Amino acid sequence: MLFKAREGDFVETFESLIFDVKGLIHPPNRIIAFLRYFPDEKGERKRNSKRYRKVYSLSKRYALLEERFSQYLHYNSIFDEILGEVSVDAVKKHYKPAEKLRELRSSSSLDKLENLALQLAKLVKETANIPWNAIGISGSIMVGLHTPSSDIDPIISGSENCRKVHSALKNLLSKKNGPFKSYTQKDLEVLFGFRSKDTLMSYEDFVRSESRKVLQGKFLHRDYFIRFVKDWSEVDENYGDIRYVNVGYARVEATVVDDSESILTPCVYRVSDVRVLEGPQIESVEEIASFRGRFCEQARIGEVVIAQGKVEHVLDARQNREYFRLLLGNKPSDHMILA
Repeated sequence: MLFKAREGDFVETFESLIFDVKGLIHPPNRIIAFLRYFPDEKGERKRNSKRYRKVYSLSKRYALLEERFSQYLHYNSIFDEILGEVSVDAVKKHYKPAEKLRELRSSSSLDKLENLALQLAKLVKETANIPWNAIGISGSIMVGLHTPSSDIDPIISGSENCRKVHSALKNLLSKKNGPFKSYTQKDLEVLFGFRSKDTLMSYEDFVRSESRKVLQGKFLHRDYFIRFVKDWSEVDENYGDIRYVNVGYARVEATVVDDSESILTPCVYRVSDVRVLEGPQIESVEEIASFRGRFCEQARIGEVVIAQGKVEHVLDARQNREYFRLLLGNKPSDHMILA
């Protein structure tokens, strides 16, 4: 049977390593995923009698895999990159957000955070008028490793459902005394302190983009980040249909001409009028993309952006065409700001 894992899912190996799945396209018999929790007797999280440590930044995840679990690092020739990859045979448990939410809905003994997550899910479902199977709960709650101060990480699947929820969130955030609140200046300072370890940019540039986002904020005083993903029925690409060749690192100025997939993870911004400011002088950069949720809602149609990241030559065998794109999120120096 084909093993189908996507963004928002987690997989646990037989040695109790817990990885979060990246993207929607995976090699045969492997899952592209990065280590999130690992057993550590001094870890600050506990499940049953075992303690775990959480690893945050991408660079630390790579370093830990390289140092202690190198069997999960592989050079991937389709993405032209060393990636975290978990063999299907190594998976002891596959965690799915929609299944976790079903569990929360049928449980009679939820803790405070689980109860908050369920309240959030109910309100979003009712306000956006989407089916229960289009919403789930991911993150630490899904794998039973949350702490009293953990965030809530809902997942919405299906582009149409995502658009409905995005619109509903705008309404919910606009209600003065409602449970959803946009981040305050103080909240953004805290978020900047956390994000700037892994994505370098000025505080002013950070605030200009982050203060407009609806996918993140507070729900009844608890941080949330909602991730939007495509449904399986919308994924018409098979592994190997498109190849990505690394051609260097660049900083560009570009105008966003299509932001319809800017709310999804992976997110894509179609661009035009691209000017290379630094790096290889390439032609036909058609899009800026990222597999990281922090780059969602970063810019809107018609806005001019400055972006810095890895340049990829995209070879699409399905449409027999090729072009270039900028991929954000692999290095702390990667960024996308409003010009």
